[in-house]
Amino acid sequence: MKLGEWQMAGNGADGETARPLAIEARGLVKRFDGFTAVDGVDITVPQGAIYGILGPNGAGKTTTLRMLLGIIDPDEGVRRVLGHERPHEISHLIGYLPEERGLYPAMKAYEAIGFLGALRGLPLEEGRRRGKILLEEHGLGYAIDRQIRQLSKGMAQQVQLLGTLVHEPKLVVFDEPFSGLDALNQGKLERMMRGLAEKGTTVIFSTHVIAHAERLCDEVAIIAGGKVPFAGPVDVARDRIPAQVRLETRAGDGPWRQALPADARHEGHYWYFSLPESGIEPLLRALIEGEAGILSLSIERAGLHDAFVAIAGEAAARALAEDKDESR
Repeated sequence: MKLGEWQMAGNGADGETARPLAIEARGLVKRFDGFTAVDGVDITVPQGAIYGILGPNGAGKTTTLRMLLGIIDPDEGVRRVLGHERPHEISHLIGYLPEERGLYPAMKAYEAIGFLGALRGLPLEEGRRRGKILLEEHGLGYAIDRQIRQLSKGMAQQVQLLGTLVHEPKLVVFDEPFSGLDALNQGKLERMMRGLAEKGTTVIFSTHVIAHAERLCDEVAIIAGGKVPFAGPVDVARDRIPAQVRLETRAGDGPWRQALPADARHEGHYWYFSLPESGIEPLLRALIEGEAGILSLSIERAGLHDAFVAIAGEAAARALAEDKDESR
């Protein structure tokens, strides 16, 4: 399949649920001094989606984003962003918040927002005007005339975030946007991302925090060691692991036990096992007919963390947990 043919490739096999793609990339490879940082990455991001690139630090997330944006070119592979093969030529349609934050400390907050907009083609005075409005709308009106050096780290991050959005881009790319934000501002950022997607803006962000990806994302790419072993809907990733059943019975033994799956284990008052492929109904009939005395039965789908472990491996999951601890 050629790259251009991906533009309407949907999630459904029959193409009925197809959406135009904001980002499409195939076989991206990037090497630095003989080290392969990204090794054959394939990614497709539907327009209007919230898409997460999930992996530990050093997995290749930032390098992948920079290739998609045209900041650096891949050594191998092809990419298309908003229908263009040269992403740097459409920078006015893209908002990018890099992991390395940085604003001129002498600038006032509204001036910094206007300056960032000007870098994306927005007239400076219009950007400053919008900057004042954005600061007011996001509860930072009191900081409009304050210099960046007078702001807290968290407030300066919010100013840079607003500068990323001031030119009203069609695609917004965040690199580890939650790093350094307290819980309150993380919640604000999550709501902002959802609001952008509701308006049709495509949002892609990298993170090493699974909870953010699980709450926000329509689809994710799991990246480890520069490779992407999985890219697709979050539900499909979770379905890599069968749903788990927890069963409590009044009877401790009986013919009904023959109906339990082979992986069933007994812990305390409960039985734990994978949901049978045939579903729960045949098992329920066997339990009732065998007079097991069902006291409780629950079915739990696997979380994204369990899916990440199954897909990327224990080592990558441990690295992800260590990154989360260090960022607190």
